[in-house]
Amino acid sequence: MSDRHVDPERAQFDAFKALPRDTVIHMLNLVRFRDRASYPDGHALAGQGLTGAEAYRHYGADSGPVFARVGGRVVWTGTMEAMVIGPVGEHWDAAFIAEYPNSGAFMEMVTDPVYRAAVIHRQAAVETSRLIRCAPKASRSETVFG
Repeated sequence: MSDRHVDPERAQFDAFKALPRDTVIHMLNLVRFRDRASYPDGHALAGQGLTGAEAYRHYGADSGPVFARVGGRVVWTGTMEAMVIGPVGEHWDAAFIAEYPNSGAFMEMVTDPVYRAAVIHRQAAVETSRLIRCAPKASRSETVFG
């Protein structure tokens, strides 16, 4: 089994679409970059020696306007410091939570032609990733256990 999780599998995407569509959603993003970006032959950046992090910045620059247009915003970002529970060798180069006004906004983003063109940078940049849909709690005073 491969640990290369870059794009959603059809069954995972179908499960996402089956969830409620009219509520705010948070998408937890965990990303590990390739040491060197891997663009397909013929792409303008192929063979340029970009790091995965540099290619991911291209993805952010190209997809950011679409993300903002659909009402997306980053509500949390952080830097991994240590694995406290989990595989010792596992690390994430980027960790953030993106908020969307509803799942329709996320769907609008991922089907937008400009976004779809930007995805090539993400595919070139990412070694593996996790994208986890979460339902935000109604109140910050609630505990994570409640």
